[in-house]
Amino acid sequence: MEGLIANNVWMMICTGLVFFMHLGFAFLEIGLTRQKNTVNILFKNIFIITVGLLLYCVVGFNLMYPGAFNGYFGFSGFGLSSPLVDGSLDLSYNPGYTYWTDFLFQGMFAATAATIVSGAVAERIKLNSFFIFVILYVGLVYPIAGSWKWGGGFLDEMGFYDFAGSTLVHSVGGWAALVAIWLLGSRIGKFKDGKIGVLPGHSMPFATAGVLILWLGWFGFNGGSVLSADPELTSLTLVTTCLAAAAGGASAFLFSSTLYKNYDITMFLNGILGGLVGITAGADQMNPTDAILIGLVAGIIIVMGVALIDKLRLDDPVGAVAVHLICGIWGTLAVGIFGNLAGFDQFITQLIGVACYGGFCVASSFIIIYGLKVTTGIRVSDKEEIEGLDIHEHGMEAYDFELAEQ
Repeated sequence: MEGLIANNVWMMICTGLVFFMHLGFAFLEIGLTRQKNTVNILFKNIFIITVGLLLYCVVGFNLMYPGAFNGYFGFSGFGLSSPLVDGSLDLSYNPGYTYWTDFLFQGMFAATAATIVSGAVAERIKLNSFFIFVILYVGLVYPIAGSWKWGGGFLDEMGFYDFAGSTLVHSVGGWAALVAIWLLGSRIGKFKDGKIGVLPGHSMPFATAGVLILWLGWFGFNGGSVLSADPELTSLTLVTTCLAAAAGGASAFLFSSTLYKNYDITMFLNGILGGLVGITAGADQMNPTDAILIGLVAGIIIVMGVALIDKLRLDDPVGAVAVHLICGIWGTLAVGIFGNLAGFDQFITQLIGVACYGGFCVASSFIIIYGLKVTTGIRVSDKEEIEGLDIHEHGMEAYDFELAEQ
C-alpha cells in the first residue's frame, strides 16, 4: 500500500507539472508573436485546456483506452466509470496509480497536441474555426491515434516504441500544424517580392520564461511517463531529458551563430525544445551520452528545419513544425539508433509507426481544416489581421500603457 501511495503521489505531481506546461506554451507563443494578437493567443490556450479536458472525459479517454478492441478503433462508452471492488475504488487498477490519476495525467497530454497547432496558426486564423478544429482533433483524432500504441493497438503489438510522445503527442500536433499553415497561408508581410520578411515577436522575456517553464514541465511529461515513482528509472529519465535539452540548445545556438553570424535567442530557445521533443520517445532507454547526441542532432535540425519551412514559403511564427514534427520524427527514429532498443528491426518498426501516424494525421487534419476553409472560412480579413485580432475578436488589448503611465 505504501508503494502505491508513493507512486500515485508522484503521478499527481507530474500531472500538475504537465498542466503547468500550458502556461509555458502560452508565454512562448505570445512572446514570439506581435503584441496586437496577445489576447487572442491567450484565449486559444485557455480554450484548449478547458474544452480539451471535457472532451477527454466525455469521449477521449475511452477512445484511447478502450480495453479489448481490434487494434485500430475501439470505444468503451461515454464518460468516466471507475473500476470498483466491493463498492470502493479498485486500488489494483494499476500498480503505479489510480484510475482517476490515470485519466487526469493522460488528459493533460491530449490538450498539448492542439496547443502545438495554436502557435503555428497564430495571428491569422478565425477563432470560431480554430474552436471547431480543436473539438474534432482533440476529441477524436488524438485519442484514436493514441490507442494504436498506448491503448494496446496494432503498433504496440508490432513493437513500436514511444515512451512519452515524440510521435503520439508532438508529431500528432506537428502534422496538423503543417497542414494548417499550408491551407491558411502566410501572414501579410512575411513573404514579399520573393524575400522572407521578419515579423519579430514582441517579448523575448515572455518567450524565454515560456521555454524554461516548459523545460520544468517536461520533468512531469517524461518523468510521469515512467508510470510509477521507481527511483532508478525516474532519475535516469530526468537526467536524459535535461541533458538532451541542454545539448539541443547549445547546438542550435552554435550552429545558427556560425551560419548567420549573430546570436539568435529564438534559435537557442527552440533548440532546447527540440532536444526535449527528441528525447521524449526514448528517455527511459538512453544513457547520458545517447541523450546528449540526440539533443545535439535535434538542435541542428531546428536551425535547418526553420530555414526549410521559410524556403517552402510556409509561415510558422513559433517554429512549431521544426520543433514538434521534425524533431518528433527524429526522436522516434532515434529509438532504433541509440539506447537499449537500438537495431535495424527496431528502426524499421519506428519508421513504420512514423508513417502510420503521418498518414492518419495529415488526412484527418486536412479533412477538418479544408472542410472549414470551404464552409465557414479559416482566415480573418486583411483589415482584422493588420489591426490585430485582439481588438477585432475580443474588443480589448493585452496592455494598457496609458494606465501604466498614470
